[in-house]
Amino acid sequence: MIGEPPRLTIVKGAPRPTEAQIAALKGVETAFLCDAMGGMGAMATPIAPIGFGRDLDCHAVGPALVADSGPADIIATLAAVHLLTPGDVVVHAGHGNQDRATIGDQLSGMLKNAGAAGFVTDGPMRDYAGIVAAGLPAWCTGLNPNSPYTSGPGTLGGKAVVGGCQVATGDMIVADRNGVVVIPFAQIDAVIAAVQEVQHLEAELEAKVKDGFKTPLDIEAMLADGSAVEIG
Repeated sequence: MIGEPPRLTIVKGAPRPTEAQIAALKGVETAFLCDAMGGMGAMATPIAPIGFGRDLDCHAVGPALVADSGPADIIATLAAVHLLTPGDVVVHAGHGNQDRATIGDQLSGMLKNAGAAGFVTDGPMRDYAGIVAAGLPAWCTGLNPNSPYTSGPGTLGGKAVVGGCQVATGDMIVADRNGVVVIPFAQIDAVIAAVQEVQHLEAELEAKVKDGFKTPLDIEAMLADGSAVEIG
C-alpha cells in the first residue's frame, strides 16, 4: 500500500445506552436474551468465561467499547484504558488470531482500575492466576503465553466482527457462564420488552417440569395434522 496508516484511530460519537436500559438487563440470563432475539445473538462457542468461571465470577452487563487491534496486536485495547467510560465492556477484536495472548493480568488490572465491567475477546489471554486476582470478568478462547504487539494499526470506538457477531461501540453486552450476547443498540428496548415475556414463560415451564412434566411434544396432534408421520 502507499503510505502508512496511523497507529491508532479513535472513533468518537457512538451512542450509549441509558442507565435504565443497562439496569433492565442486569441479572438476565444470556439464554433468555437469545430467546428474545429469535434464538440468536451469542458469540461463537469458543469465546467462554476464562477458566469456565471456575475461579472468577464471570458476569458482565454494559455498553461495548470495541477495540479493534488487529491480529496479534493490542494497541487499541491499551488506548481503551484511557478512554473508556466506567461500566463499559471492552471488546477486543483480534480477528480470531490464536497464536498469542491478547491481554494478561497487568492490563486486566488496569482495565479494572479504569472501571471496565468486563473484557471480551476472540483470542486467548495469559497470566491466569493474575487475571483471577485482578477480578475483571473475562471471556476468551483459552490461554496462550505468547506476547502481543503494540505496532498497530488499531481502531478504538468503532465496530468489528467478534465471534461471528457484528459488535459496534454502544451495543449492549450481556455475558455470563453460558457465553456472550450482543444486543444491537437499536434493538435494546425491544429486547428488554421481549425478554420479560420469555422469563415469564420460562418460569411457568420450570414449575411444570419440577412437577413432573415430560411431554415437550404433542405427538398425537402432530400425527393428526401431518407434521409427523409413522413408517414401518
